[in-house]
Amino acid sequence: SGPSFIILKYLGIDAELYYVRNDLINHFALSFNLQVPVETNNLHFTWHAKSKIEYKLGFQVDNLLAMDIPQVNISEQGEVPRTLSVFRMELSCTGKLDFDVTVLMQLNMTVNTSKNITVLNFKRRKMCHKKLDLEVKLPILDKNNTKAIFDPINAAPTTSTRVFYISVGVCCAVIFLVAIILAVLHLHSMKRIELEDSISNSSSSQGLSQPSTQTTQYLRADTPNNATPITSKCYPTLRIEKNDLKSVTLMEAKAKVKDIAISRERITLKDVLQEGTFGRIFHGILIEEKDPSKEKQVFVKTVKDQASEIQITMMLTESSKLRGLHHRNLLPITHVCIEEGEKPMVLLPYMNWGNLKLFLRQCKLVEANNPQAISQQDLVHMAIQIACGMSYLARREVIHKDLAARNCVIDDALQVKITDNALSRDLFPMDYHCLGDNENRPVRWMALESLVNNEFSGASDVWSFGVTLWELMTLGQTPYVDIDPFEMAAYLKDGYRIAQPINCPDELFAVMACCWALDPEERPKFQQLVQCLTEFHAALGAYV
Repeated sequence: SGPSFIILKYLGIDAELYYVRNDLINHFALSFNLQVPVETNNLHFTWHAKSKIEYKLGFQVDNLLAMDIPQVNISEQGEVPRTLSVFRMELSCTGKLDFDVTVLMQLNMTVNTSKNITVLNFKRRKMCHKKLDLEVKLPILDKNNTKAIFDPINAAPTTSTRVFYISVGVCCAVIFLVAIILAVLHLHSMKRIELEDSISNSSSSQGLSQPSTQTTQYLRADTPNNATPITSKCYPTLRIEKNDLKSVTLMEAKAKVKDIAISRERITLKDVLQEGTFGRIFHGILIEEKDPSKEKQVFVKTVKDQASEIQITMMLTESSKLRGLHHRNLLPITHVCIEEGEKPMVLLPYMNWGNLKLFLRQCKLVEANNPQAISQQDLVHMAIQIACGMSYLARREVIHKDLAARNCVIDDALQVKITDNALSRDLFPMDYHCLGDNENRPVRWMALESLVNNEFSGASDVWSFGVTLWELMTLGQTPYVDIDPFEMAAYLKDGYRIAQPINCPDELFAVMACCWALDPEERPKFQQLVQCLTEFHAALGAYV
């Protein structure tokens, strides 16, 4: 039996990352090269073995001028302890130069003195900085510490008065520089908020921005907040009571949308685009009220004859979630039809292609014959558009609560818009599960606090965005497909997440991983995600 290695609450993420458990090696965990913050100099590992196992430790550093060989507080060879124990590894920078150092800790294990050796390699990256060579010459006191005498080797004597004035001057200069930096950052952040919508409005054929001349910094899984905070507004948190939608009556739901109700005779239904148990989405034609000779295409959401009053109420209520909001990457309803004796209908602007999840899966089928059917740059462009739309919702304190590819639409120009989740439970039943509480929920897209405590916030939407980004990179695969929905909460608590998709860059997977931090405060804000993905998109464009 092999030893179990655990990182406990590493870098502030309240989770456990298992390297070996139940005699199985987690190769994905070993392959992830975590970044160690500048201020962190000690790493702690917890380990134990069920039987006698001998070990031997070795270390490699790719630049010995920047960092010394790491030191540990245990012997470099011996026997793995039988009880749960912790050992410490010290990372000591030399201060001689600036360098992003890669550190390798190699652990060789021999079970029961057999010749078979198991090798585990743990990689870490740490940025070392060059120390400033500053020296302040102070007066030397005599043995009684009563008066100052001067070192004859040094230059002219330095009096305590001169040291005092120098210290005051340095402090004032530092305070002045800090004030300037804070002012510049504040102005930059305000400008970024004003320009964010213009980022989303850039042409899909030209890219979202020109390659930046500055050094690009990406969010990493172990440092979820290393991007500069752009907003000081806190996300609101809602506690959603069970059956909250079912508590609304059909009459109340109709009253809320009465002001955008239109006559049934203005609507012509054409092809059925999607169909569920009780709901349908049609391609429809809407006749203009002021000029009957003019028509425009629309999506029409409606229900079948066997739909219950509760299902009709939920369709109308959930369709109104984005009503009145205006953004390039949102698709709110425009009209409803609620005439007596007619099936209720919800109208949305028409998009040439349709549902994003179905589009991605179609790309997956085409990819077998044409690998260039859709590029990675296109997928990142879609992710940026979704992040821009969600950032708009966050600024208006609107919580979506069901962000996923199935609740987005796309046109033939790859323009993506976020829509509501009306009929999603019916049209994509495999994405929703009832956990014994008579509520169908998108368990595989939900943050842990939403699963356990029914709490939703902007941070829980960020978690769902990470899963949506994973959907984009896998062309519509289902996340956590092998995990029992009833086990999702325990699985997430244990620190497990969906694996890095094939051909997904490390930087992009790091963005997903930081969206899945257990502590909502450690997840990035949508504005940070827009900035990070836009820079990554520009970097891709520089090489394509």
